[in-house]
Amino acid sequence: MGWPKSATFRTIDLVGLDILGHVVGNMTSNVHDERSDLRLPDFFTQMLQRKWLGDKTKGGFYKKAKGGEGKDDERMALDWKTLEYHPRQKPKFAALDMAKNIEDTARACGHSSALKAARRKATRRERFLWSALTDLWTYAANRVPEISNSIVEIDRAMRLGFNWEMGPFELWDAAGVEATVARMKKEGKPVAANVERLLAAGRKTWYTDDPTSTSGRKYWELGTEDWEAVKVPAGVWSVTVAKKSNGVVKKNSGASLVDLGDGVGCIEFHSKMNSLGADIISLILQTLKPGGPGDAFDAFVITNDATNFSVGANLMLLLMSVQEEEWDDVDLAIRQFQGMTQAIKFSPKPVVASAFGCAWAGTEISLHAAARQPHAELYTGLVEVGVGLLPGGGGCKRDAAAGRRRCRSSACGKGSGEAFAGSIELLEAMKRAFETIATAKVATSAHEARAFGFLTDSDRISMNRERVLSDAKARVLELVRAGYEPLFRAPTSRPRRKPSGHAPDGRSHDAAGRLHHRIRSKTGDQDR
Repeated sequence: MGWPKSATFRTIDLVGLDILGHVVGNMTSNVHDERSDLRLPDFFTQMLQRKWLGDKTKGGFYKKAKGGEGKDDERMALDWKTLEYHPRQKPKFAALDMAKNIEDTARACGHSSALKAARRKATRRERFLWSALTDLWTYAANRVPEISNSIVEIDRAMRLGFNWEMGPFELWDAAGVEATVARMKKEGKPVAANVERLLAAGRKTWYTDDPTSTSGRKYWELGTEDWEAVKVPAGVWSVTVAKKSNGVVKKNSGASLVDLGDGVGCIEFHSKMNSLGADIISLILQTLKPGGPGDAFDAFVITNDATNFSVGANLMLLLMSVQEEEWDDVDLAIRQFQGMTQAIKFSPKPVVASAFGCAWAGTEISLHAAARQPHAELYTGLVEVGVGLLPGGGGCKRDAAAGRRRCRSSACGKGSGEAFAGSIELLEAMKRAFETIATAKVATSAHEARAFGFLTDSDRISMNRERVLSDAKARVLELVRAGYEPLFRAPTSRPRRKPSGHAPDGRSHDAAGRLHHRIRSKTGDQDR
């Protein structure tokens, strides 16, 4: 359903059981509608009497128990029948396991067995979810215009205030308004007058697409009984909205090239969990090579609308090749990945990477971009050592170059190139850089990423997740207007062994050789 892991009872612990008690008391005393029927269960009243108010009193529906020596603390759950705590047990639901395979929350909601259970005998779990959702929808629809002039504010409040992926009306659209209302009537459940008005007007959804508006959609305004554009502040934008207004130039199963307007293209990842695989590598190479679909653009942004930028590379295919001892395939995969990062680095047109959330596999992509415009909440690092590998896409080289850059910019880096190349300070900078790789350090914010060398001093940070795309587009257009000059790609000085398969556009680089060359470099102008 796109609700946070804290769910209902953990959220109550965070807010406070006493707060919920006061809210229910106010409703039953002062409001005369369906809220007058709210009642607190007896065990809840006993918890209030015992001052089990949640986190503020170190115990509510859950509490932490001290772990033994060398063990983590354990979260205990309350048995509401006995009011005793016991180790919590996560239930296993087959329907939930199936829904987890669908990343898109709207699609998962539409495929929910609880919403389709009218055709057969529903399970107890499905009946619970159906009851909770129908009560939610009726309650939300009855609150317009009491607490809000439109459905948009209610949905926004639930997304921002309770970290829901979709508000109640957006959830209702995903489940199907017409079908769910028909089932509610069949079962004798109350139906809000506002949804009756929506259906009587011939509308079947609360929202619909609107490519002409800045939000990309419009909503049914109950006051005027007509569609009105959803208004958003200037700078709030998404790849989804850009797709509706400008369209998709090229697409495969893992990535898309989206037109952002003003000569800027967006390379969007949409593989499972945005893991890097052959499809993403292929689209980036095709977009950035001369004569490809990227010729129509002056600059590029790499970002997407998901919760995480990219959680990792698709190691399963690599593992299968290793197990079958298909070393040429392994070599080709590594060279293709290196070819992609080098295509980004040496692109004649500027590329800005805008990472956010978990961006472990995206670290090497970001390091090779002309500039970076990440969100403040960023988890990034070269984590390959954690699975017994070394960063193979140029991350070692770029991290070492960042360390050298920081060293040269400080007082210790002043002096002749010869003195700098053999200095103790440079050695210490290289040591810190490779310690970061060897220990698989992960920056837990964009500011910490700057300290680790994953961002430069000139890279900017977006504080608002909804403005990342706009900020990235503005940044890359700045580079264009400033007369962006691509890096010079020096010819290689040694022949490279080619696998028996096909070479990836001749773009792959010998990372170890180039790393050695960079560290031994006498000047700091060859890399940036």
